[in-house]
Amino acid sequence: LFLQGGASAQFSAIPLNFMNGSGKADYIITGQWAKKAFAEAQKYGDVVAAASSADKTFTYIPKTKPEDFREDADYVYICMNNTIYGTVYKELPPVGDKVLIADVSSCALSEPLDISKFGMVYFGAQKNVAPAGLVVAIIREDLLGNARDITPVMMNYKIQADADSLYNTPPCWTIYICKLVLEWIKNDIGGLEKMKERNEKKAAILYNFLDNSKLFKGTVVAEDRSLMNVPFVIGDDELEKKFISEAEQNGFVNLKGHRTVGGMRASIYNAMPIEGVEKLVEFMAKFEEENK
Repeated sequence: LFLQGGASAQFSAIPLNFMNGSGKADYIITGQWAKKAFAEAQKYGDVVAAASSADKTFTYIPKTKPEDFREDADYVYICMNNTIYGTVYKELPPVGDKVLIADVSSCALSEPLDISKFGMVYFGAQKNVAPAGLVVAIIREDLLGNARDITPVMMNYKIQADADSLYNTPPCWTIYICKLVLEWIKNDIGGLEKMKERNEKKAAILYNFLDNSKLFKGTVVAEDRSLMNVPFVIGDDELEKKFISEAEQNGFVNLKGHRTVGGMRASIYNAMPIEGVEKLVEFMAKFEEENK
């Protein structure tokens, strides 16, 4: 489906469409976006946090066991990649035959993803796919058609599916750009396996530098590191401000970390070339040398 309203609109649409058996859903809280989805879903039923990494400021992905999830939960919800905190699921939670729903907004099309393991995946397009204004949702067809009566028509996935995403005028330009990006990934990059190799190479350059730096330090446990978002700190507020300021003067923008965590964050989405990461690391090494 090609939808509007941003990924945030799906925080409401998902419980309205799928929390229709027991009226229960289990959420894993790994950051701000999972937290917001969880808070919204609580308006519509019995929604609990099956696991959370809030105890360590979301710097890891919690390990779960099948018994962590309620037997009769209508679905289990995760946010696959956590932009602010720089974590990603390398292994999916063991939900058994329960429906797994994932927000993949910040890692969509960055590597292959086995869609058959999910009841639904969805993503806001603005990270890797197209300008803001479009959500792409992939939904198992047998899950459609059970939305609650109060579900707004624009949030009813069955109605959207029956209308081929044309229930109202779609964001045509954004969908067109999406087409061009898909062609770029397929024809120029060589598909998602090649895209994954490219992204792993970019991330490795940055993580290797951070692991060997005496000034900069990564904040995420190694096994849960994101390929898309790399947070790091110096541990000195004044020096971090100086770094961000000098980085901007040298053409490296938007490196300031989210206000809830501080520090710095390099977002190296699909469109970022390898050369961009190499230049950043060069600058970081120079800054470290000058600020011993």
